[in-house]
Amino acid sequence: MPKRILSVFGTRPEAIKMAPVVNCLQKTPGIESLVAVTAQHRQMLDQVLALFNIKPDFDLDIMQSNQDLFDITSRVLLGLREVYQQCKPDFVLVHGDTTTCLVASLAAFYLRIPFGHIEAGLRTGNLLAPFPEEANRSLVGRLAHFHFAPTEAAKINLLRENVNPDHIIVTGNTVIDALLDVRTRLPDYEPTQWQPALPTAITEAVLERSSRFILITGHRRENFGKGFEDFCLALKQIAILHPEWLLIYPVHLNPNVQKPVKALLSGVANIHLIAPQEYLPFVWLLDQCDLVITDSGGIQEEAPSLGKPVLVTRDVTERPEAVRAGTVRLVGTNTKKIFDNTLDILNNETIYATMSEAHNPYGDGLAAQRIADTLLKFL
Repeated sequence: MPKRILSVFGTRPEAIKMAPVVNCLQKTPGIESLVAVTAQHRQMLDQVLALFNIKPDFDLDIMQSNQDLFDITSRVLLGLREVYQQCKPDFVLVHGDTTTCLVASLAAFYLRIPFGHIEAGLRTGNLLAPFPEEANRSLVGRLAHFHFAPTEAAKINLLRENVNPDHIIVTGNTVIDALLDVRTRLPDYEPTQWQPALPTAITEAVLERSSRFILITGHRRENFGKGFEDFCLALKQIAILHPEWLLIYPVHLNPNVQKPVKALLSGVANIHLIAPQEYLPFVWLLDQCDLVITDSGGIQEEAPSLGKPVLVTRDVTERPEAVRAGTVRLVGTNTKKIFDNTLDILNNETIYATMSEAHNPYGDGLAAQRIADTLLKFL
């Protein structure tokens, strides 16, 4: 009788990183692969599910306007109690550091269901940076049976916390599996098919540009308020100094992001504020750009795989491997640091080449298979 594995996720980044695992498990003899989504992010989650052809077996559909951490936590916990009791999984898989990940882990622990934590062992050492993600992943690490660490550095973090070394498996990061899969599909798509989220005018601007193209994202809670304002001021200064450069910013839907971004950057001719992108056109933008400015954890891993230097608008990162490898620089939200580092990289061919050609430490595209192999041996 096949063993039943339930994968639980709720946000777009989780879905991207869990999709290779779900698809790999579905092809693995001896495993019955099921999926439960919380829909902590509804629209952005559904886009990824469609791209990777994943049909959830359970959908809590918890998303509400103006939801906070208390709302998400309580609805996910009660919803997953019913799912776990109905599904009776032999093993649960969770990913990363979201509220969905934390609560899915807690629910599994309450029902004494063993579970594995994918992307385990990432740490900054500061429970408030990022908030609440650092606390989430640290708490999950106390409860998990298997810890699927993306790198040796993540494994070392877990060993320092006295995790059983036999339960730590270094797999690489599943986001590289997803990225390499999607990148192979790009030649089969015409950018004009990606309307309306990615308007034709934007694709034409990218394809016809004569100078540098900077891709920008930002959504972290710890940057809300003054952090986002200072970040936007840096972008504005860069755009004014170099009107020939193209800056494209898919703006996160959170009002705490939308308000300062639109107030400070609307009307700057060479800054294009666009809707959040589905994963396929976003990978196309990532593949086309010269530099990424972001506070996203996943993009810190993806961009080096495509040879793109990254400026991370955070003071600390749980992904120090890329900083050590030289593909990423931490700049925080300090206006001058963002401005100076952007010009330093894009105006110096030697520095640019060094960053773009540095080794990517995050994997080879086989992480999902390593996870499936481990589960087959365990179950």
